[in-house]
Amino acid sequence: MGTVIAYLVIGLLGGLIAKAILPGKQGGGWLATIALGIVGALLGGFLGGLLFNVRYDEIFSFQGLITAVIGSLVVLLIFGLIRRRAES
Repeated sequence: MGTVIAYLVIGLLGGLIAKAILPGKQGGGWLATIALGIVGALLGGFLGGLLFNVRYDEIFSFQGLITAVIGSLVVLLIFGLIRRRAES
């Protein structure tokens, strides 16, 4: 149970930082921010391991937060592109 809570906290932090870095109307509340961060953390962790052979064992680590933020930024950019196409 503690691991799930840790992923939620890192996901929330990663999502919040990504939303602060990218300007614009992302919308969504706390749940959307947590989901963005968790998906971003998974994507960032996968890409970091694949491209740079990055490994981290602790959830609460600098690498964990950085990969969550980078992955969240990628997810946020993709979400923004899809949203703009849907509005057009």
